[in-house]
Amino acid sequence: MIARLLRRVFAPRVFAPHVLASLCALMLMSGMAAAAKVTLAVGGGACLCYLPTMLAKSLGEFEKAGVEVEVIDFKGGSDALKAVMGGSADVVSGYFDHCVNLAAKNQHLQSFVVYDRYPGFALVVSPKHTAAVTSIKDLAGKKIGVSAPGSSTDFFLKYILKKNGVDPNSVGVIGVGLGATAVAAMEQGTIEAAIMLDPAVTLLQGRNKDLRILSDTRTQKDTLDVFGGEYPGGSLYTRADWIASHEKEVQAMTNAVVATLKWIHSHSPEEIMAKMPDNLVGPDKALYLAALKNTLPMYSQTGRMDPKGAQAVLAVFSQSVPEIANAKIDLGKTYTNKYVDQAMQKTGMK
Repeated sequence: MIARLLRRVFAPRVFAPHVLASLCALMLMSGMAAAAKVTLAVGGGACLCYLPTMLAKSLGEFEKAGVEVEVIDFKGGSDALKAVMGGSADVVSGYFDHCVNLAAKNQHLQSFVVYDRYPGFALVVSPKHTAAVTSIKDLAGKKIGVSAPGSSTDFFLKYILKKNGVDPNSVGVIGVGLGATAVAAMEQGTIEAAIMLDPAVTLLQGRNKDLRILSDTRTQKDTLDVFGGEYPGGSLYTRADWIASHEKEVQAMTNAVVATLKWIHSHSPEEIMAKMPDNLVGPDKALYLAALKNTLPMYSQTGRMDPKGAQAVLAVFSQSVPEIANAKIDLGKTYTNKYVDQAMQKTGMK
């Protein structure tokens, strides 16, 4: 098409074929250089819950969709959220529940593509404290690790404690991250338990065969047992006003994630791992692969938000946070399927 345009503007005899090819390449490069730029804050890129985001970057799907994405990796979801609210990042790759939590404070965040059907949280006991901690009730007065205070792991901890009759204010909440730092804190016994996600759970289990898991939401069955329904986890979200003024970028990012989800479900775990950066896979590829195989059912097939799932998030938070229960949140404003529906039409997905 570019070559035809050049021939219309200039006489064909002006350019030799190789010169024409070079001009085409330059025009394409200038078009790529003009692609919109977006800064994406991730709440712990090594966590398999965020794999669709990191894989989209590795596969070049963002660039194919026409957006240049710079990924900034943070310790936890609350830190990624602060970056967006503070203006140092544009979009968060993090858990949808932040949109619900901040809606109660009249801060309007909106999720526009969901990649996790389940949250993937596991409440795990430190191998050094297995004898003392045999149930959730035993955690009263203990130190418990989360990715970062105020993150989704912290929200889940408070919910599961309250559900089991433990006052969330009675425990010490310690930020330990989601990867190697969390595993180290658990193995050293500096905390009695932690909310962890894969691959860290599987890595710790590989080294400690008798690892005790008190609550698990890494499968549909376990999620239903804990929440009574599916509970959406990771998504791309940001301020609603940013979405309204950057629809082109939002659509491009949605197209990239939807294409990546399609790629995930049409390739083997080994092929997926091969596309992930080495620093995210880590030195123990066998355990990473095992964790990935466990995690694959967690990834959405479509990218759409299930309204029932969003309602489950609101119900959980309403039980745990009185301000949310009293806020009369308009849940429909915390997410949109508009861009996913358009992406699916483009790719022919249903």
